[in-house]
Amino acid sequence: MGMPLQRMTMAEFLAWEEQQTERHEFYRGEIFAMVGGSLRHNRVILNLASRISDHLDGTPCQVFAEGVKVGLADGYLYPDVMVTCGKAEAGDEQVINDPKLVIEVLPPSTKGYDKRDKFILYRSLPSLREYVLIDPADRRVEVFTLADAAVEKWTMVDQSKAGELVLSSIDLTLPLEVVFKGVEAGAT
Repeated sequence: MGMPLQRMTMAEFLAWEEQQTERHEFYRGEIFAMVGGSLRHNRVILNLASRISDHLDGTPCQVFAEGVKVGLADGYLYPDVMVTCGKAEAGDEQVINDPKLVIEVLPPSTKGYDKRDKFILYRSLPSLREYVLIDPADRRVEVFTLADAAVEKWTMVDQSKAGELVLSSIDLTLPLEVVFKGVEAGAT
C-alpha cells in the first residue's frame, strides 16, 4: 500500500470511486491506489474462484474475485477472492459486509501489508472464519482459521508442503497443483 492520495468520507469515497478507472482501497479517510497484478497472480485468483464457485453451486454462499469490496467499520478493502454466505443489502452491488473466507494472493509489492495490516483489518469482521495467504512465487500457502471467537484466537497452518489447500470454512480441499495450475514454479 502506497502513500494515500487524498482524504474523504466513506460516502464520498464510494461516489468518487464509481468514477475511477482503477480500484482504490480506503481506510480512515485515506485513499490508496491498488497496484496491478501479474499474470501468475491473476491465474491463481481465477483458479481459486472457479473451483470455489463450482463447489458452492447450489448453496446460499457465493464467491467474488477482485472487483467487489469488503466493507469495514471505517474503510473498504478489495480482497483477491472472498466467500459470503449472507444476503447482500438491498441496492448494494458494490460491497460485501460479511465475508466468511478471504484469500489474498500476494504480489511482492504488498506482501507485508497483506500479511500484517490487512489481516488485522479483516479480523474486525465478526463473520470472518478463515484468511488465506498464497504466494505464487514461493508456492507458499498459509491458512489462518478462527479457533475461538470469544478470545479472537486464530491458528495458522502452513499448507505449502501438504500438497493441498484445505478451506474448512467452506468444507473444500483443493490440490495445490490446481491452485497453481498454469503458474511456473519459481517464475518471476
